[in-house]
Amino acid sequence: MNAAPLSSDQRRHYDERGYLLLRGFFEPDALKAFDERFLAIVEGRVEPAPAMLVMKDIMVAKGAVRPGSAPEAIAKVQDYHEDPVLYGEYACSEKLLDQVEGFIGPDIKTIHTMLINKPPDVDGRHPLHQDLLYFPFRPADRIVASWTALEPCTRENGCLVVVPGTHQGDLRKHENPDWEWLNLGYFGAEGVDADSERVHLEMEPGDTVFFHPLLIHGSGRNRTRGFRRAISAHYASAACRFLPGAEPVAGMRPYLLVRGHEHEGCI
Repeated sequence: MNAAPLSSDQRRHYDERGYLLLRGFFEPDALKAFDERFLAIVEGRVEPAPAMLVMKDIMVAKGAVRPGSAPEAIAKVQDYHEDPVLYGEYACSEKLLDQVEGFIGPDIKTIHTMLINKPPDVDGRHPLHQDLLYFPFRPADRIVASWTALEPCTRENGCLVVVPGTHQGDLRKHENPDWEWLNLGYFGAEGVDADSERVHLEMEPGDTVFFHPLLIHGSGRNRTRGFRRAISAHYASAACRFLPGAEPVAGMRPYLLVRGHEHEGCI
C-alpha cells in the first residue's frame, strides 16, 4: 500500500520546522519483522550481512557494564544495506519511498542505514548535532532521514530531541563533548543556546519522523529497564554532487539507487 502524499500543512511544517512526525506509519507486523531480525542477528541465529557493523555500546566495550543478554550489549546495527529484511522491507519500502520522494524528488539513493538499540544501564546519549556533518555532498535540501520507533520512545528512555527551525541555518562546527562515556564518532554542534526551543519527540511503535540533515537533534539517556529501539535510513537525490575534493575513491561503497534514475557525475 502506498502512502498518501504530503498535505500542504505537512509540507509547511517540514519546511518551517525541519521535521515531520507521522503517527502509526508502519503496521505492527512490519515492526515485528524488523525487531525479530535484529534479535536474530545479535543473538547469533543469523549471520550479519557482509558489510554490516554490529556495534557494542562504549561502556560495554570498555568493561564498565557487563550486559545480561546479547541485546543489552549492542548499541547499533549499522550499514544493513545487504540485509534482505531490514533493507528490503524497511529502507526499500514503497510506502516509505513515496514519502521520501515528496521531500527530495524521484531519483532516490540510500546513503546510510542503521538500527539503533539503546539498552538500559549505559549512558547512551547522543549530543545535539547535524547529520550533514557526515555527508560530503549537496544540496542539503535533497537529503532526508527517516526514523521509525520499534519500541515506545519517551523522555525517560532517551527519545529524539530536535531544535525546530535550525535546518534553516548553516552547518555548524562540531566537536566531541567532554563526556566520560562517548562514542568518538559522536560530535556535538557548537553554539546551541541552552534556552532554545527543544521538542522531545515521544513516539509509539510505528511512528515515523522525517527530518532535514541540518536540523539539530540528539537524544538522552535511557533511564528505564527496557530498550529504546528504532530503525532509520538516510536518503539523497541521485542528482546530489560531491563537494570539491570529496569525490569517492576507488573501492568506496557506492550509494544505492532504490527509485528512479542515475545521474552521471553525481553521487
